[in-house]
Amino acid sequence: MSGKGINKKKWKKRLLSKYRVVIVNDQTFEDKYSFKLNLLNVLGGTTTLVFVLILSTVALLALTPLKEYIPGYSSSELKTRAIDLALKVDSLETESRTNKMYVESIKRALLGEVEVTRANIDSLQMIGVPVNKIEHKDPSERDKELRDIVRIEDKYNIFSSAKPKVSQVLFAPVEGQIVRKYDPSSYHFGIDFLTPNNTPIKAIGKGTVMFVDWTIKDGYTIILLHEEGVISVYKHLSTINKSIYETVRSGEVLGLFDGKNDVGGKNENPYFHFELWKDTYPLDSTLFIDYE
Repeated sequence: MSGKGINKKKWKKRLLSKYRVVIVNDQTFEDKYSFKLNLLNVLGGTTTLVFVLILSTVALLALTPLKEYIPGYSSSELKTRAIDLALKVDSLETESRTNKMYVESIKRALLGEVEVTRANIDSLQMIGVPVNKIEHKDPSERDKELRDIVRIEDKYNIFSSAKPKVSQVLFAPVEGQIVRKYDPSSYHFGIDFLTPNNTPIKAIGKGTVMFVDWTIKDGYTIILLHEEGVISVYKHLSTINKSIYETVRSGEVLGLFDGKNDVGGKNENPYFHFELWKDTYPLDSTLFIDYE
């Protein structure tokens, strides 16, 4: 016990014993600076200096851009660039799949692998009683006069008591010469127009694009769904600028028609074709649209 006490006293004496540190000029041997230290002061100063150095290093790495040079550390800028590149790659993959499907469709069309209907129809399929099952009889003279009167009243009816089946105002899709009229007896459910090249084709009313496609027979075809179940069909377009499910306004341009565009390489459809449908039945658009 006495030995341990002696050792403690020795260590305490060493720690508290003061030493004089003198800085002497080597040439003149003149004392320049002098100060007293003990071992405890040296240990405390060294520990404080090491702690300050460690704290400064951590703060420098945590609060400055130098932390980006640490291996395995990802910066915010690097994360942002990685997210942007991931989104671009996803968009490119989607665009690549779309282009691939489009090229495959064009390839099948050019190789003649597209299923073509054998029926001599120039429109959508009718649901119900086919037209060729109806017996068409020539009306009498009085019947013709009555039909003309009813047709004029339906076309230019301005009375508030009138309740037409199509209450919205429809406009002509194009200005041109009508070369073939509505003729359901020959399966021609629309109207053909002779128009100049690069003529804009416009929507007859506000609606939603429900079908867009290209075929060898009809070129670009676009179908709009309007209010009250009215459907308008536009065929033989050379270019189109609308996509499916897109909403269009009345009179908005749907695409361009070019009469010199050889659809299928045979130029079999040099006319713009327009149809009007309601409740799965074709309508004579001249009864609802003034083409004059």
